[in-house]
Amino acid sequence: MASELIYRGHETHPFTDEYSPKPPKPWLNVIRPIRYILREQRLLFILIGIAIASLVFTILPSSRVVSYGHGPHSKFSMVSDSDLSHPLSESTHLSRPNLHKKTRVFGSFHSGGKIPLGLKSKGLRIVVTGGAGFVGSHLVDRLMERGDSVIVVDNFFTGRKENVMHHFDNPRFEMIRHDVVEPILLEVDQIYHLACPASPVHYKFNPVKTIISFISFIDFCFLKFVCCYKTNVAGTLNMLGLAKRVGARFLLTSTSEVYGDPLQHPQVETYWGNVNPIGVRSCYDEGKRVAETLTMDYHRGAGVEVRIARIFNTYGPRMCIDDGRVVSNFVAQALRKEPLTVYGDGKQTRSFQYVSDLVEGLMRLMEGEHVGPFNLGNPGEFTMLELAQVVQETIDSNAKIEFRPNTEDDPHKRKPDITRAKELLGWEPKVPLRNGLPLMVSDFRQRIFGDHTEDDSTTSA
Repeated sequence: MASELIYRGHETHPFTDEYSPKPPKPWLNVIRPIRYILREQRLLFILIGIAIASLVFTILPSSRVVSYGHGPHSKFSMVSDSDLSHPLSESTHLSRPNLHKKTRVFGSFHSGGKIPLGLKSKGLRIVVTGGAGFVGSHLVDRLMERGDSVIVVDNFFTGRKENVMHHFDNPRFEMIRHDVVEPILLEVDQIYHLACPASPVHYKFNPVKTIISFISFIDFCFLKFVCCYKTNVAGTLNMLGLAKRVGARFLLTSTSEVYGDPLQHPQVETYWGNVNPIGVRSCYDEGKRVAETLTMDYHRGAGVEVRIARIFNTYGPRMCIDDGRVVSNFVAQALRKEPLTVYGDGKQTRSFQYVSDLVEGLMRLMEGEHVGPFNLGNPGEFTMLELAQVVQETIDSNAKIEFRPNTEDDPHKRKPDITRAKELLGWEPKVPLRNGLPLMVSDFRQRIFGDHTEDDSTTSA
């Protein structure tokens, strides 16, 4: 029987190239992580880590987070319960006036009130222009004591390196020799703008540099007479630009001189002043008024956080010995056995605050919620003759008084109304003149005579 090959090309067989995997097993998503943990003793290491962490948080003392300050610049710091059970030190209490009001337990975030490691806050990064000067150096001391990182910017026109030398070895302290009339780039949280010659001797030496910002073309011989307006305008403008760029809070130290020879007594912040715009003191008076204007324009137009302080007469250690201000003049003259020079009839009045009170006011203003301006001064009022008598009582009862013609545009009365500072900042001066003056005298005596002390007969009983 012959075989037969039959071609059946017209018949087709079903064919597919699709891959059909096994149906997924739903329990694999649970089993795989368990197998991973059980391999190579991973579970044991996890349990050991949990035990170590529990032991550490059990041993650590219970602590709290303290919030102080206001607004976006408020900060948190870690304070142990033992610290809160005792009165705060003076420096801590003064620099953080609302410390106890804003204390809250960290346990609201973590049961048991324990603080996770690594959450301790760092201090602020702060620039102080004019930080090597009289007021600036005392402010730097307080900021360093608080734990902040401080950058001092100073051209040493009136400042002295000796005022801040004790911070040179501290890694949180930096000093830059720089004139604020030139721009500077820094990354900071707060700016205290104190740079400006504040005494008549210094701001009259170079009045145009004190006020204007565009004198590069002026003859060099004329430049020796021009310093304060440029510092006020260009320096303030540069610092405000820096504050805008980095989002820092800016504090301007203005002056009671914006009131001029006031017709209102005592002076309140709403008083617009009585200033001679073309007098020998106007470079300083009008320069500070322009600086306040710039500060408020940056606040309103650019959203810069600003604070304005109007500082009244301040005295204390580290003042320039021969700067022309009445307290330093009287003290230096009495120590040198020279007559105390009183200009005019000596009936002009001034109010004198000790430098530590001023620094406290500046820090409260910076950390507070209010823009200002705020008068920062001591409302205790003295005539020049009364001040001379206090200096005689403190240094030399035999010191003579010498009268000279009064200087041009010398204000007749000056006394701050500090009601706003009391109500909104909780600040008022604490150190009376008769308590603060001996501290200044000790500093002046050491700087004038070195290690030599005066004869006992020169001091009052």
